[in-house]
Amino acid sequence: MAQQNILVIKLGALGDFIYALGPMAAIRRHHPQDKITLLTTKPFVKMAESCGYFDEIILDRKPRLFDVAGWFRLRAALNAAQFSRVYDLQNNDRTALYFKLFHPKPEWVGAVKGASHRNASPERSLVHAFLGHRQTLAVGGVEKVELDSLDWFQQDVTQFALKVPYVLVVPACSAAHPEKRWPIAHFRAIIGKLILQGYQPVIIGSKEDKEINDQVTRGIEGLLNLTGKTALADIPSLAKGAVAAIGNDTGPMHMAAVAGCPVVMLFCNQTSSIKMHAPPKESGVKALEAMNLEDITPQNLWVKFQELVSESRDGSDNR
Repeated sequence: MAQQNILVIKLGALGDFIYALGPMAAIRRHHPQDKITLLTTKPFVKMAESCGYFDEIILDRKPRLFDVAGWFRLRAALNAAQFSRVYDLQNNDRTALYFKLFHPKPEWVGAVKGASHRNASPERSLVHAFLGHRQTLAVGGVEKVELDSLDWFQQDVTQFALKVPYVLVVPACSAAHPEKRWPIAHFRAIIGKLILQGYQPVIIGSKEDKEINDQVTRGIEGLLNLTGKTALADIPSLAKGAVAAIGNDTGPMHMAAVAGCPVVMLFCNQTSSIKMHAPPKESGVKALEAMNLEDITPQNLWVKFQELVSESRDGSDNR
């Protein structure tokens, strides 16, 4: 059979992209001899290059509605490649517009009306995104869709002053969603408990998280503050060596979870929920949810942390 040109669409955001990596790997296995191209946005190009699932990457500049020239360029690029099949892992209003740019229409595996392999089940949008991808890919004949353990991230983290046993702590999250941040005082209380129990708290975050993380760590000895000193590529390696990770509903915590690190995560059900957004794993995840995260006390979280560590230790002993 002649080589086919396959397109995968995934534009963001970080947590969603992480949960799409397993489906991307399944698509690669389903099309071992075909050329697979990813359409994505700038923040995810490097990760897409590193995973090894794609032969080519097209940068989507996401033209605005009235950017006529931008839409013409995108349409030309999509049609020039003569894709025989498209896997839509974004499934939103934007990719529904992209569907209309193709002429002739390729096979389309997704939720858009008119797709040749359409997942029209209302259940798709009522479950975790990863489970929705698994449903949709099954419609297209792609099976054995599992979470990607991110083993292809091979970063040397010995440069950091890590002391075993250590626990990753992620106090920040998107500035656009301050309601998803557990209070600073609560994080400080948990960090104090970790230190008293012999753990090294390792604080991670981007440069944009510095203000929050500095408030969390100020005046506390016995922790390691790596804010602004790590890249996304470091997180899986840091997570694989950690006893656990504690933090808000944010991309780095989801990376840690799929990398196999036991996690305790906090969800504000103003914008997210355990059912829809907690890592879809049978073990290694403890989640707490409230309308106001102030209502989740440090003691509430500490109980979950102790349960998590105990279960992880028992699991290791039984291997």
